[in-house]
Amino acid sequence: MRGEPQNESYLPGKILVAVDGSREAEAASRMAAEISAASGSGLHLLYALPLTERQPYTPPVLIEGWESYVEEAKRKARSFIEEKAQQMRAAGTEVAVAKVAFGEPDEEIVEEAEELGASLIVMGSRGLGGVRRALVGSVSDSVVRHAHCPVLVVRRSPAA
Repeated sequence: MRGEPQNESYLPGKILVAVDGSREAEAASRMAAEISAASGSGLHLLYALPLTERQPYTPPVLIEGWESYVEEAKRKARSFIEEKAQQMRAAGTEVAVAKVAFGEPDEEIVEEAEELGASLIVMGSRGLGGVRRALVGSVSDSVVRHAHCPVLVVRRSPAA
């Protein structure tokens, strides 16, 4: 019947948790681990590394420096996500996949969730104020607006 809510079931399914090394993302990963364990859902970690593209013309002397910077950033990102997955596994959480994506974090999170067929996205939020949010944007706001599935935005408690 039209207008009546569907009995949609999101879990168990695949949970995508976005991590970036912040305390807020750490709180989100703990929450995602709890949901995963309680629901039997697969947990997928994603670290989105924002890489700004070079300008149309970059002097040759700078290209080598830029390329080595990008390679080092990618190496550190892969090391970070592998370490995070190992820590979670050591704590008893089953991590299905740990992945690094390169690009704008909000876009990469939404795209990965769609490709994965995620049932839930879990991510942290720093809770930027209105002016700061307007100036720098909010990854969590953008993900909430564009995601195809529910998004759980976790904030650290002020006492933490």
